[in-house]
Amino acid sequence: MSQLRGEDKRNMLEYERSLWEQDYQWLAGVDEVGRGCLFGDVVAAAVILPRGLVLEEVNDSKKLTPKKRELQYEIIQKEALAIGIGIVDVAMIEKINIKQASRLAMKLAVEQLKPVPDYLLVDAERVSGDWAQLAIIHGDAVSQSIAAASIIAKVTRDRMCLQWDLEYPEYGIALHKGYATKLHRERIVELGATSMHRPSFLKKILLEAEQQQLF
Repeated sequence: MSQLRGEDKRNMLEYERSLWEQDYQWLAGVDEVGRGCLFGDVVAAAVILPRGLVLEEVNDSKKLTPKKRELQYEIIQKEALAIGIGIVDVAMIEKINIKQASRLAMKLAVEQLKPVPDYLLVDAERVSGDWAQLAIIHGDAVSQSIAAASIIAKVTRDRMCLQWDLEYPEYGIALHKGYATKLHRERIVELGATSMHRPSFLKKILLEAEQQQLF
């Protein structure tokens, strides 16, 4: 776990090493999951890893199998100096829009961190506040800190989806995690939306269903 392995792992610490050389001590990776879902809360995580630590299998959560994500989740929980989770519910998503809700979830996650981070590495976003930070496009694929945050956020939300699936078993939430799959769209049209669905995300789906009925 402490050995560099190949060019990819060197690249995954490129941003962190640059900041360590500038005497930043507490670097937090920040990412969110659920932004594109039709259903459920948006979840963000912020993670501070020890300086110089290399987690060889940590990568963009989307590139890992569920089993590997769970394993890396446990490793990150053990090795991290601090982890924060931010959750913003459907009502707030609808009130302030998904972009602002994602930023709010990130801010809530960062505010939980102790020690307080002195620099944020954020996946393609800006966290509201006075923190020094850098937004990195596809950050979860090029920064170990952001990748760790993506895994924590993804596993956290996936576990929430298992609970939601028990509450709304007809919609298949455990399978698609709230994203706009064919099954999910069909169930929404057939059964209607629940209180956990995001109304602003459903307009196109419901309009298309209505137009098909007309013809």
